[in-house]
Amino acid sequence: MSPSSTERRRKVISTAITGSLVLVSIWAGISLFRYYQDDPWTRDGRIRADIVQIAPDVGGLVTKVYFDHDDPVKRGDILFEIDPARYTLAVTEAKVAVRQVEADLNAAHSAAQSVEASLAEARREEKRDTSLSDLLPSETTEQTQTRARELTARAAQARAAIAQAAARLAAARNALDLAELNLKRTRVVAPVSGYMSDFALRVGNYVRAGDPVLALVDTSTLRVEGYFEETKLSHIHRGQKALIRPMGTDKPMHGHVFSIAAGIKDHDRTDSEDLLPAINPSFSWVRLPQRIPVRIHIDDAPKDLALISGRTVSVSLELDDKQ
Repeated sequence: MSPSSTERRRKVISTAITGSLVLVSIWAGISLFRYYQDDPWTRDGRIRADIVQIAPDVGGLVTKVYFDHDDPVKRGDILFEIDPARYTLAVTEAKVAVRQVEADLNAAHSAAQSVEASLAEARREEKRDTSLSDLLPSETTEQTQTRARELTARAAQARAAIAQAAARLAAARNALDLAELNLKRTRVVAPVSGYMSDFALRVGNYVRAGDPVLALVDTSTLRVEGYFEETKLSHIHRGQKALIRPMGTDKPMHGHVFSIAAGIKDHDRTDSEDLLPAINPSFSWVRLPQRIPVRIHIDDAPKDLALISGRTVSVSLELDDKQ
């Protein structure tokens, strides 16, 4: 083979290799461009969970605290107790009031029975005197009728007294139920299972009804929220499989999309006094895509992986064949 032929062969091979490298580079560039521009993935993701604020339903001094920071709790566990002394006294007073009103009601029933018996006798006498009116003096008949009318009025009053006593008894029993409920609420229990968050509740603290004193991470609501650019929404749908990679570990999780946010806050719009929209002018030539929250249910996760609300994750969604 002549030197010129060898040189031409080298040039052909070199050109072919260079062309192949160029084509591979173009293909890789296009693939990377599509991946970054179109494929549904994001490094801006978080593990999330609902945070339940625990507030006592009654006020008082804290006498016992059963859990510490980050301890696991189960639904129904007693978290802390409030001094029950005054609520116990309230229950005792309510029971005394119920017994007193019950006695009043019994007395009203007895009085009504006595009046009803007298009224029945008076009506029998009135009926008898009316049938013998021709033989009896008119004064006797009038006295009998007057007595019957008086007893009828007294019977009505007795029935009204029974109704009033019954109403007072119902109110007293309601007060007793409320007192017993308040006593029961001195023990504050966990409404859900999860983990205690940091809190400053200590024995001796005074807590007020309705004021949150600690928070509970509801582990049953653990999920992933990925914030995807709006340009990628056309490739995202409910039920789509997701690969989740928490930061700091090479152990991935798997899940699926169960929710796509229906709205986000518009930072360019503010409320005005006349209730008309006030739109802030934009002077930027660069239009950044909005980030839309996509919620992902965690289907499986490594047992030794710490699922901490707020932890950073990267999320990649699998594209369907048709996409």
